[in-house]
Amino acid sequence: MDYSRMSANEIAIKVNRRVLTLSNPNKVLYPGGRVVKAQVLDYYLRAGPFLLPHFKNRPVTLLRYPDGVFGESFYEKNAPGFTPNWVKTFKVPRSEGGTIDYILINNLPTLAWLANLAALELHPFLHKVPNIDRPTHVVFDLDPGEGVDILGAAEIAFLIRDLLEGLRLKSFAKVSGSKGIQLYVPLNRAVTYDMTSAFARAVANLLSRKHPDRVVSEMAKVFRKGKVFIDWSQNSQTKTTIGSYSLRAKRERPFVSMPVTWSELKSAIRRSSPASLAFEPEAALKRLNKLGDLFEPVLQLKQQLPAELTQAVHSMQDTKRLNRYVAQ
Repeated sequence: MDYSRMSANEIAIKVNRRVLTLSNPNKVLYPGGRVVKAQVLDYYLRAGPFLLPHFKNRPVTLLRYPDGVFGESFYEKNAPGFTPNWVKTFKVPRSEGGTIDYILINNLPTLAWLANLAALELHPFLHKVPNIDRPTHVVFDLDPGEGVDILGAAEIAFLIRDLLEGLRLKSFAKVSGSKGIQLYVPLNRAVTYDMTSAFARAVANLLSRKHPDRVVSEMAKVFRKGKVFIDWSQNSQTKTTIGSYSLRAKRERPFVSMPVTWSELKSAIRRSSPASLAFEPEAALKRLNKLGDLFEPVLQLKQQLPAELTQAVHSMQDTKRLNRYVAQ
């Protein structure tokens, strides 16, 4: 990182020929290990080449922590009024009228600028602009309830993977950087949210019926104790999911939302090692430099939901009947 000090509280940094100001570089954002803003920026600059392809042309919701992870935080959808004119944005209509001017993280200077705003968590949509009604993949967000850890989520991930393989669909897993796991099913075809949402809900309902002691697909938190919630509702035009290689702000130390292999999940379960599925920034960067982007296929792989399911969604919009079809 090329930089020069401007004052006691400001540093000028050069990112791809663009000079930006990093304010309060020594402000502690994560008290565990006293991780400061300059270190957060350094992580995002080094992870940027792997992160940016997963964010390009996707509207993003920011989760900002100007006073650190234990300070006041807020979600930000609209680009703030002081957004530089070189930061790309895209206006998305609101259901109640008006628009939201979402930021697009399409280059390294934009990513660095957001790090300076203490936008620790980056949550992209499942679609790209301008096709905001067309998701590029299905996502299953596995959220362990009380009494279940990330290994329990990993076990359910294998149930979903096996079901999808029966439908000739490949899936890819990443740890959320918190306590859960997300499965991505790349499609990269002309599909609608109606189709992907109904499909995800059918899979979740099917597994909750087959494994009622381990899986829940109902939204109410009261049903989740001792089980893993398969959150199918993420497949919505209005929902975002934590992005690949984004930091999380859930704990006193930073952890990364990191793609993992199925063999790594299996090994973690076998060894009863949830810690092996937690990646702090330096470990994440070393891993990226060694293994590359394990989620690259999510960007490129074209898959198709079973034709019969697609026709069922178009003709019926009936989740129960769709569930029965998947169960066959």
